[in-house]
Amino acid sequence: MGGKACGRLLLAQLRTKSFFRLADVEFAMLEPSGDLSVLLKSELQPLTPNHLGMKLNIEKPTQSVIMDGVIQDEPLAAAGRGRGWLHKELDKLGVTKENVFLAQVDTHGELTVDLYDDKLKVSQLSERPALLATLKKCEAELEFLSLTTCHPQAENMYEACSVQLTKVIQNLYTMLRT
Repeated sequence: MGGKACGRLLLAQLRTKSFFRLADVEFAMLEPSGDLSVLLKSELQPLTPNHLGMKLNIEKPTQSVIMDGVIQDEPLAAAGRGRGWLHKELDKLGVTKENVFLAQVDTHGELTVDLYDDKLKVSQLSERPALLATLKKCEAELEFLSLTTCHPQAENMYEACSVQLTKVIQNLYTMLRT
């Protein structure tokens, strides 16, 4: 195959991988399978939580804890929850297990339910955004106290606590914002 044909083939394969500018590519390799592997230049590679210094929770599989109105004890235990917790959460939502087609506990320990009757409305409570808001409020109050106190020792203490709380919020932000 001639040089022009190879160049056109390379550009066509790059386009199929959504790379439209050769200048963005550090290198490309044709694999024995015929697939093209492409490495973008460092400054064009997607950001990951690791690049931003973020620590993410390890995702656990979602557990189906009620199916067809019947509590599933094994998945409930695998989610680290018990029947008492489940009944309490169902009470908060105002539903009985008999009305639940499917209920699942996610990696964050939150319960979601799907009812047999789609006309019934269930408020899906999420405590995480409320917790994030409370933490931010506490952070602001600590900053306010550090600015308004007349005692240098108290000012330093409030400021140090505010800095610590800011770090906690940054570490938990991804998990709490949803």
